[in-house]
Amino acid sequence: MVKFSYQQKGYKMKLIKISLAAALAVSVLFGAEETSDVSISANMALTSNYVWRGMTQSDNSPAVQGGIDLGYKGLYAGVWGSNVEFGAGNTASMELDIFGGYAGELYGIGYDVGAIQYSYPNQSKALNFAEAYFGLIKDFEVVSIGAKYYSGIKTDDFDPTDAWEVTLSAPLPMELTFSALYGDYDKVGNYYNVGLTKALGKFEVGVSYTGIDMDSGSNQDNLIATISTSF
Repeated sequence: MVKFSYQQKGYKMKLIKISLAAALAVSVLFGAEETSDVSISANMALTSNYVWRGMTQSDNSPAVQGGIDLGYKGLYAGVWGSNVEFGAGNTASMELDIFGGYAGELYGIGYDVGAIQYSYPNQSKALNFAEAYFGLIKDFEVVSIGAKYYSGIKTDDFDPTDAWEVTLSAPLPMELTFSALYGDYDKVGNYYNVGLTKALGKFEVGVSYTGIDMDSGSNQDNLIATISTSF
């Protein structure tokens, strides 16, 4: 079984209102700027298709997403949400993730260790699960290369498997960034993503081609457009 996502009716507008309210609270209370060693920020995005590890989580429909992040001397924690849609018979309409960890650098190599809980109201027993992860990244200035391993953790009925992925990103002229990812989701399939993003003031616009070659033979591929901002 694999992780899925939700869709958009009245809950989409509800998610937009919640995201805007949270973002406003962040801006008012903290000015969305670092205070001493504490940092807090918010992010929002509109994407043409919510895809996770090559699989659509919104039934190939648009998704509204947003989150809040808190950091302190390498420690971080946050929440993130999106509408989802898994098809007939599945009542999940929202994904809410809670995560935390520690990120730092040793001998010029960045590392990130943490955990994330994926929660699905209305389908908690069937879909909820967690992952612990460990990642490394090296910035060579002209290109950054990274790798990450995810260990699945059973928290309800769903028993997740492990995954690993490697990433590459490179800055290009005109404030463009090229990125590529290849991963293996154990017992599910191999997934990939290639994309370009461009900074436009406080916004970032991106387009990517993503997909998965599933072990079952039921493959997916999608062309996705996304606009996001953080503050």
